[in-house]
Amino acid sequence: MEFDDILYAKSVVSRYLHRTPVFHSKTFSDMFHGDIFFKMENFQKTGSFKSRGAVTKFSRLSDEELKNGVITASAGNHAQGVAYAASIFKTDAKIVMPENTTPAKVNAVEAYGGHVILTGSSYDESHSHALKIAMDENRTFIEAYNDEAIIAGQGTIALELFEDLGNLDQIIVPIGGGGLISGIAFAAKHINPNVKIIGVESEKANAMMLSLRENRIVPYTSSDTIADGIAVKYPGDITFDIVKNYVDDVVTVNDESIAYSLFKLLEREKVLVEPSGAVGLAALYEGKIDSESKKTAIILSGGNINFLLLSKIIYKSMEMENKLIRLEFNLPDRPGTMVKIVNAISSVGANIYHAEVDNLKKNTPIGYQNLTFTVNIVDANRIEKLLNALDSLGYKYNIIN
Repeated sequence: MEFDDILYAKSVVSRYLHRTPVFHSKTFSDMFHGDIFFKMENFQKTGSFKSRGAVTKFSRLSDEELKNGVITASAGNHAQGVAYAASIFKTDAKIVMPENTTPAKVNAVEAYGGHVILTGSSYDESHSHALKIAMDENRTFIEAYNDEAIIAGQGTIALELFEDLGNLDQIIVPIGGGGLISGIAFAAKHINPNVKIIGVESEKANAMMLSLRENRIVPYTSSDTIADGIAVKYPGDITFDIVKNYVDDVVTVNDESIAYSLFKLLEREKVLVEPSGAVGLAALYEGKIDSESKKTAIILSGGNINFLLLSKIIYKSMEMENKLIRLEFNLPDRPGTMVKIVNAISSVGANIYHAEVDNLKKNTPIGYQNLTFTVNIVDANRIEKLLNALDSLGYKYNIIN
C-alpha cells in the first residue's frame, strides 16, 4: 500500500460520505489535563467509519465485478457499510448474517438495499457460507478489514484530523480486526512520523495484543464483551503487518470502564456512541494512556447501539455514581405504611424510579409486604440524608447492590 492510495481514497470518500466533525471537549480536557479532541465517526453515513472503506473498495471494482454483484459476511457495521456502498455503485449486495442477528440490524442492512441471508449460529459459519456463495455465483467477497482498499478508506480519517487540528501528539484508535488503526497509522505516520498511534482493545477480545506479543497471528479465547463491534477473533495478515510497523502501543480496557465511558460521553457531551466507540476514552479512565499536557485525538468509531443495552449501561453507571440506589423493605401490611416511605424519599429531593411489591417472596413474614424501591438521587451526597430519613421511621431495610 502507498500513501497515494490514501489520497485516492480521500477523493472517493469526500464524494460520497460526510466529513465528520472534530470537537474539543473541555470536560475531558480538564479531567485528564490535556487537550482532548473527538473524531465523530458516529455521525458518519451508516453510523460508523465502515462506510469509508466500503466506498473505497467499491470504487476499485471493475465493471464486470459490479455487474456480477458482491457478498460479505457481517453481523455489524460492516454489513451496513457494504449495503450502502452497493446502493451508490448500483450493484447487488448479499449480506450473510448469523441466524441470531437482531431484527434491528437486519432491518438496517435491508434499508440500505442489501439482501440479507440469515444462516449459521456464528460469524465463522456465516463467513464460510458467504465464501461458498461468492464462488458459486462469481460474486466479489468484500473483506471487513484485511484488504488494502478497505484500509486506505479508513485511513482518510487521519487526513481529516491533520487538516482540522494540525499537529497532534497522539491518536487513540479502537482495534477489532485492525483495519481502522492500520489505515490511520499508515496515513498519520506519513504525515508526521512523531505522532503516537495507540490502539485499544477489549481485554476480553485482545487478539491484536496477543498477536503482537507472540509475533504471529493469535486468536483470542476469552468470553463475550459488550464491545461486540471489536470482538474480532484474530487480525488479518495485512493489518497485523501494518500494526507491527506503524502502531506505537496497544492497551486493553474492561467492560465496566467501556460502559462508564459511554455513559459519560452521553451525559457530559450529549454524544451517543456504541461500546466499541467508547474504548479510547475508557483507556484514559483506566490510566492506560497518558494524555497530560498532550494534544490527543480519540476516534469515536460508531454509534450503532442496541437500546436495551444502552438502558442497562445507563442504569449501571448511575448505580456506580450512587445516583441510583435500590432499597428493600419488609413493611407491616397496613394502610399508610408505604406513604411514609414515599414521603421520606421525597423529603430529600429524591425520586422513585421503580417500585415493586412482592407479597409472595420467600421469607416475607405473614402480615408484612415486601417492597423494593429504586430511587434516583440527584446528588450522591444526599444518600446519607435519605438513609437518615428512612432510619427515623424505624423500619428495617436492605440496600441492594
